[in-house]
Amino acid sequence: MTYRAPKGTDDILPPASYEWVTAERVFLDLAERYGYGLVLTPLLESTELFSRGIGEATEVVEKQMYTFTDKGGRSVTLRPEGTASVVRALIQAGGVVGTFKGFYWGPMFRYERPQKGRRRQFSQAGIEYLGEASFDADVEVIEFGYRYLEELGVRDVEVQLNSIGDGSDRSDYRAELTAFLESRKGELSEDALRRLYENPMRVLDSKADADVVAGAPTPVDHLSPAAAEHFDGVRAGLDAAGIPYRIAPTLVRGLDYYNRTVWEYVPLNFEAAQSSVGGGGRYDPLFEMVGGKPTPAVGLAMGLDRILLAKDESDLQPALDAFVVVADADRRVDAQALVRTLRRSGFRADSAAGERSVKAQFKAADRARAAKALVVGEEWNEGRVTARDLATGEQQPVAVEEIETWLTH
Repeated sequence: MTYRAPKGTDDILPPASYEWVTAERVFLDLAERYGYGLVLTPLLESTELFSRGIGEATEVVEKQMYTFTDKGGRSVTLRPEGTASVVRALIQAGGVVGTFKGFYWGPMFRYERPQKGRRRQFSQAGIEYLGEASFDADVEVIEFGYRYLEELGVRDVEVQLNSIGDGSDRSDYRAELTAFLESRKGELSEDALRRLYENPMRVLDSKADADVVAGAPTPVDHLSPAAAEHFDGVRAGLDAAGIPYRIAPTLVRGLDYYNRTVWEYVPLNFEAAQSSVGGGGRYDPLFEMVGGKPTPAVGLAMGLDRILLAKDESDLQPALDAFVVVADADRRVDAQALVRTLRRSGFRADSAAGERSVKAQFKAADRARAAKALVVGEEWNEGRVTARDLATGEQQPVAVEEIETWLTH
C-alpha cells in the first residue's frame, strides 16, 4: 500500500523548506524589534471557544472546523485561527495588566475545498496588541504586516482598509443594509440568503455576491463620531508611516469579533483562490465574548502558505552559502576540514559524501541551492581554492585564508 499526505495538506522538503525557515526567521526578528513576545498555545481547544468567539453564523464555524469528541466526551476543535487561543490564554493567566504584545506561529486547520492558496492545514503567524484602545496600536500592527511582506520581498502589496464601526453604531446600518439586500433578494447566493437576517454584514464579504453588494450601503459611511475619529487617526498614522492603502468600503473580514478598523494585504500580482496574504482588525469585544474582562485589542494574521506562493521565484534565496567540491581525491580530508571550519564560523556549508565526479558534485550543489562552490584540487598545495559563483558562473582563485571574506562579498 502507498500512503499519501491527507488531502489539502502538504509535505515541504528541502530545499523548498528553506523559504519557510527564512519566513519564520524574518517574522521572529521583526516581532522582537517591535517588542512582541512569543505566545505558545495548544493546537486543540474547546469547541465553544471558537463558536462563541468567531461566531456561530460564520463560515469557519458552520462548515470548516475540525471538531470531534475526545475520549473524555469533550467537544474539541483543531484551532482554525490563533487570536481566540491567545485571548483565552491571557484570560486564564489573569487578564491583561497594562498592555500586552505577543506573537504566535504555527499550523491552523480548516476543512475547505483545497486549491491554490487554500489548504486544510495551513500556517499562520500573527501578532496581538492587547490593552491599548488608541489608534496608534492599529497603525503599528498594520505597519508590522506591511514591513514583514516588504522584508520577505513580496512586491506590489496593497493594504485594503476599512472601518466597520462599533456594535452600537450598527443598528441603523444593519436595518438599511438588510432593506437593500431584500430588494435584491433574487440575485443573492444561497449562502447570502441564509446570512441575510443572521448577519447581513457578512454578505458584503461574499465573493459570489460582489456584483450585488457593489451598490450596497457601507459601514464606513455609518460610523459614530468616536469610530470616525478613530479611523481618521488610523489613516493619518499610516500616511505618516508611509504605508500605502486603499479604502475598501465592503471589506468586513470573516470573523464576528471584529470592530472598527479592519484590513487585508493583497499583492496585486498574485492570483489564487484567496488573493489576500494576511489581514487583521480591532477586536475589542472578544475578551467579553469568551468570559474575560473588557479589554481593547487589535491584531493580525499572516498566511505563510500564500505569502510564499506570492513571492517572485527570482527572489528565492540560496539555502547554502558554500558547497565544497573535491576535484582531487587526495584532498578529500582537507575538503572535509574546510567544511567544518566554515560551519564553525557560522556559514551554511556542505559537501557530497563518498567519491563522486566533479560534475556530479556540481549537480548536487545546484540541488542544494548553494550560492557558491569552493573547488579543492591541486591548487590546495599552493594555499588556494577555485571559487565559483553558481548564479553567474564566474570563478576565480581565492587564498584559503581569504575564503570567509570572499563568501561575505
